[in-house]
Amino acid sequence: MGASSSFHPIWLSLWVATGALFLCFPLGVLAAHGVRRAPRVWQFLLEAVFLLPLVLPPVVSGLVLLLALGKNAPLGRAGFELLFTPWAAILAAAFVAFPLVYSGAKSAFESVSPELELAAQSVGASPTRVFWTISLPLGWPILAGGALLAFARGLGEFGATVMVAGNIEGQTLTAPVAIYLAAEDGNFALATRYAAILATLNFVFLLFVRLLGRRAR
Repeated sequence: MGASSSFHPIWLSLWVATGALFLCFPLGVLAAHGVRRAPRVWQFLLEAVFLLPLVLPPVVSGLVLLLALGKNAPLGRAGFELLFTPWAAILAAAFVAFPLVYSGAKSAFESVSPELELAAQSVGASPTRVFWTISLPLGWPILAGGALLAFARGLGEFGATVMVAGNIEGQTLTAPVAIYLAAEDGNFALATRYAAILATLNFVFLLFVRLLGRRAR
C-alpha cells in the first residue's frame, strides 16, 4: 500500500466529518432555536427525540439509516442510491453528531440574556432579526465549541458508518473502520498509526473547545 493510499482513510474521514458538520450544524442550530420557542410541554418531547442518537447504540443508528436509505425507502424508490457510498458515511456521521450541535446551540442560546432580546423586540426588531443580530453572535463561542465536538464525533464514527457505507477501499473506508480491519488482520502498526492520528486531531479539537469555553465566560 502506497503512502498516499495508506492515508486515504484519514483524508476520507476528514472529508466525511466536514460534510456531516455542514449538514447537521444548521439543522442543530435551527432545532435548538425552535425548541426554545416551543411550548414547554413540547420542549421535553422534542429534546428527547433530538438527543436520542447520542444514547442509541451505533449499530441501532446504522439500522435506522439502513432502513431510511434502502431501496424500499422514499429516497431509494426515487432512484437515489446512497448506501455504500461516501454520502452514506456523511449521513451516518451527521446523524450521530447532530445531538452535540443541538446541545451546544441550546447552551449558546441560554447564555444570551433574555433582556437583550426583549429589548430588541420592544423597539420593533422581528424574531428573525433578533436571532441573527443578537442570539447568534452572542452565543457564537459556545456554538463553535459544539461544532468542534460534532466534527470530532463525526471523525470517529464507526458503528453506523460500517452498516450503511461499508468498507470499500478508496471509496468508503474511513479511518475508524480501517483501524478495526487492520487490527483484525493483525496489522497493529497500521492500526496504531491511524489511531494516533485520530487521537491527536481530536485532542487538538478538545483544546480549542476549552479555549472557546473560556472565551464564552
